[in-house]
Amino acid sequence: MDLITQLSQSLGEGLKTLGAQATTAESCTGGGIGEAITRVPGSSAWFEAGYITYSNAQKTAQLGVPEPLFASVGAVSREVVEAMALGAQARSGARFAVAVSGIAGPDGGTPGKPVGTVWLAWAVDGRVLAERQLFAGDRDEVRRQTVKAALEGLIRLVAGEISTRG
Repeated sequence: MDLITQLSQSLGEGLKTLGAQATTAESCTGGGIGEAITRVPGSSAWFEAGYITYSNAQKTAQLGVPEPLFASVGAVSREVVEAMALGAQARSGARFAVAVSGIAGPDGGTPGKPVGTVWLAWAVDGRVLAERQLFAGDRDEVRRQTVKAALEGLIRLVAGEISTRG
């Protein structure tokens, strides 16, 4: 069993223990987090919904991300992933959420946001925590590292090992 599947299995065990569900809001991973989660048999008991919102318009339409954020801070930002996570949580009814938005490459980077820049956010009970990562490698490697980091953060959040701000 590969590491991503092991992480998904661990996440499921934690969520089952709490009787809780998770949801995902993905941009740069294009559904990779949801795919990893649903590899686990029985994941329908603890995975509520996955939102793939690649365009800014869909981040707004599906998750309620305020449109002015894109002009002021960009799609790859703390504010946007926090809004994505909280929007997915509110729309799905899941207790836990993860959201990601990044620049997987090979194009799209800028000096301030180079290729490999990814913002991740995790939410529980309407509170949220976000962090910026800079992953190395090609597009597939950046996406794989993002999925791994997203799952690891959810596991820590479910276990009560990280705190969020409300």
